[in-house]
Order: sequence, then C-alpha cells, then structure tokens
Amino acid sequence: MNYSSLLTIHSWFRWAVLISLIITIGRAWFGRRNKLTFTTFDNKLRHMTATICHIQLMLGFWLYFISPIVTYFLNNFGEAVHLREIRFFGMEHITVMIFAILVITIGSMKAKRKHADREKFNTIYVWYSIGLLLILSSIPWSFLPLTSRPLLRVF
Repeated sequence: MNYSSLLTIHSWFRWAVLISLIITIGRAWFGRRNKLTFTTFDNKLRHMTATICHIQLMLGFWLYFISPIVTYFLNNFGEAVHLREIRFFGMEHITVMIFAILVITIGSMKAKRKHADREKFNTIYVWYSIGLLLILSSIPWSFLPLTSRPLLRVF
C-alpha cells in the first residue's frame, strides 16, 4: 500500500476511534450514574473500542515508517526538531498517541478484572476519558495553523 492511501485510511479511521470512545465513555458514565448492570454488550463495547484503538495504532506505526516527513525528521534530527510541523509528526504525535492507547489498554484490562458493575463502568469512564483527551490533544486538526490536516481526506 502506498503512503497516500495509508494516510487516507489512517485519517478516516480516526473517526471510528473517536466515535467508539465517545459511545463507550457515554455508556460508562450512564451506567455508573444509574447503577446499571454491566452487561455482555458493555463488555463487548469495551473490547471493541480498545481493538479499534489498537488497529489505528498499527496503521499509525505503518504510516510512521513510510512517511517522508518522518524520514526527514529521523535523518535530519538536529534541524528537524526545531521545525514545528516536522517535530509534531516525527515525535510528538506518535508519542502522545502511544501513551493514549496504553492508557486505554490499561483501562480496558482493569475494567475486565473488576467484579462490581459500578467499578467496571467507573474504570472505563476514567481511563478511556483520559485516553480520549490525549488523542484529542494530538490529532492534527484542520483548525490548527502549524499541523493542519483535512478532516476528511479523499483517496
């Protein structure tokens, strides 16, 4: 797969990540607030959201290693670290995203091991929310002047 196609897939897949996190966090908030039973559906939602995040991370790793921006960053680190856009994609974006997926993964594992329904919902709510905030902080949104990327790429 070429760089352009992979970049488009990665860009589109972010919406699956964001939507699944928002739904899962919303369900967890609602479940803990209303003292609901943690059902098989809730467990599948927890697992599916973590899996979507892992797929996006793998797409990101693949993209990272074929990106001309990252290649430039790695080959010219001394100069590139002072260039905001190059540094963002070469270092900041990947670091924050790895950490965000790690937080979501830990939250998923912790929730899976909890016994009380409220504890499960609360664990998902807290850990997935932190992961979502990290992700939101490191997406190259179209409104950011130095790292601006389109909200929807076209193949």
